[in-house]
Amino acid sequence: MGVLILGAGIAGGLLLNRYDEVAHQLIDEVQPSRSAAYQLQAALRDQETAARGYAISADPQFLTPYYAGQQAQAAAAQQIREHSGGRSELLADVDAVDQAADAWRAAFAEPLIASVRPGAPVVLDPGVADRGKVQFDRIRTLFDTQNAHLAKARAEGIAGLDRIRWWRNAVLGSIVVALVLTVAALAVVMHTAVTRPLSSLAASCRRITGGDFGQRIVAQGPKDIRGIAVDVENMRQRIVDELDASRRAEARLDEQTVELRRSNAELEQFAYVASHDLQEPLRKVTSFCQLLEKRYRDKLDDRGVEYIDFAVDGAKRMQVLINDLLTFSRVGRLNAARTDVDLGAALDDGLANLSVAVEESGAVIERPAEPLPWVVGDPTLLTMLWQNLIGNAMKFRREGVAPHVVIEWEATTDPTDASESQYSFTLSDNGIGIAPEFVEKVFVIFQRLHGRDTYGGTGIGLALCKKIVEHHGGLIWIDTSFTEGTRFRFTLPVPSPAQVPAPSLEGTAP
Repeated sequence: MGVLILGAGIAGGLLLNRYDEVAHQLIDEVQPSRSAAYQLQAALRDQETAARGYAISADPQFLTPYYAGQQAQAAAAQQIREHSGGRSELLADVDAVDQAADAWRAAFAEPLIASVRPGAPVVLDPGVADRGKVQFDRIRTLFDTQNAHLAKARAEGIAGLDRIRWWRNAVLGSIVVALVLTVAALAVVMHTAVTRPLSSLAASCRRITGGDFGQRIVAQGPKDIRGIAVDVENMRQRIVDELDASRRAEARLDEQTVELRRSNAELEQFAYVASHDLQEPLRKVTSFCQLLEKRYRDKLDDRGVEYIDFAVDGAKRMQVLINDLLTFSRVGRLNAARTDVDLGAALDDGLANLSVAVEESGAVIERPAEPLPWVVGDPTLLTMLWQNLIGNAMKFRREGVAPHVVIEWEATTDPTDASESQYSFTLSDNGIGIAPEFVEKVFVIFQRLHGRDTYGGTGIGLALCKKIVEHHGGLIWIDTSFTEGTRFRFTLPVPSPAQVPAPSLEGTAP
């Protein structure tokens, strides 16, 4: 197509250039030369008429057109020479006419004019008149030759224009035909070499998209399309490999799931044993130690009584530890409820469980101005969350200072993505605080920062809080920027409207 367009452009340019040349010769050379020739011939006729009229009438007025005709002759001859375009025959004609005119004037016109006296007309000698007529007839013959040459030049120019016009039409027609044939050929080539391979590649891709990953893609067509087909085939092969690996991983995961279920069943069995069979011996140890102390107290010294107290205290602590461990293990596993929970009601239940400790410590619990929101979760676990966090604040209070707990919350709702929306809660106290290096350690089960003699407990409370929050899809951490005590922060996801009924959503935004 590029070669065709280039050739058509060159041919058209050459034809247009040649057409301009011939038109220029015809319009700017031949036609002005013809007009100048007519002026030249008219000027010579005026001279011949003026010379005869002056001789007959002896009127000097007849000399004016005679001399004006000479000037017009010279101007017309110069114009012919300028517009002849170097044509030798036209230049020769002008020279011949000028020479003949000079000879006529020298032999006839000038002597005739010189022989006339003003006011005395001259009777022309027939012989002289005949010689003058013969000489001017020869000039007229040169006129005919000049006109014939000019007519021939004009005819040749017109013929050249017609010929170039014919070639122009022929070339343009050929170009149009060639373009049509080329477009048709390109359409066939495009269909065969591009469209068909692309359609085949697209069909294979659609089959692969439909799940037929065994459909092999065969590279065909031009180099670029073959490259695309190879890339798609490599992608298909990689998908197949990844799918096989995923299936193998899924099979291993199924095996691990079965093993995990078996392990969970064993853990549940262990929990049952721990809650019944292990606690029964502990209760017996405690009971018999207490009976032993009661019956033989007067027979034992202080050291024996102390040993019995150690045994009873150890058995009781072991029983509390087993109960806390069972509680921790059951979070999110056994009898897990998923319902609409009013966190305000959960907080009320937690405070009710802590009412004695709150009253004894004189704690002040400052609730948020806005009602706490509704979430989806386990009401018992969320009550335990509030109870452990507030109980922790009262346990680790400053000496001689009444506990002051401040609860706040806010909603960070993303209108474009409900899954990113969450509630952020803050619980701050004025207690002894936690050093920054221990903010992660306190959430580990059985990790204690103080001795049992200073602060009681099993070291499982904050670990239980972390497990409850994570079970509900949130996070919990300690805000180290707060230095007036301890500030716990935790988040819970905002339930979608489909999860929480309309009345439960009232007042869930601050």
